[in-house]
Amino acid sequence: MTGLLKHLPWAYLLIVNMVEFFAMYLDKQRAIRKKWRVPEFDLLFIGLIGGGIGGLLAQQIFHHKTRKLRFYFAFIFGTLVTIAIIYVSYKR
Repeated sequence: MTGLLKHLPWAYLLIVNMVEFFAMYLDKQRAIRKKWRVPEFDLLFIGLIGGGIGGLLAQQIFHHKTRKLRFYFAFIFGTLVTIAIIYVSYKR
């Protein structure tokens, strides 16, 4: 059981960053097609809880939400959350 708990932070970070990346992709595709969009609150929230790397990567690959500074700040903060989670997981 201890081995599973050791990998839990990594699994969380992988999942939350993948969700952010694909949510940004989905939002970009829907923006192109003029369809229902992913709410900005959802994209920002996922970025803030650790999905910053996925968000920053998606911004660069899909050229989406690049003019909105609040997304950069949210994704940078999310990246700092990721670094903190990694640091804490190694400290144990």
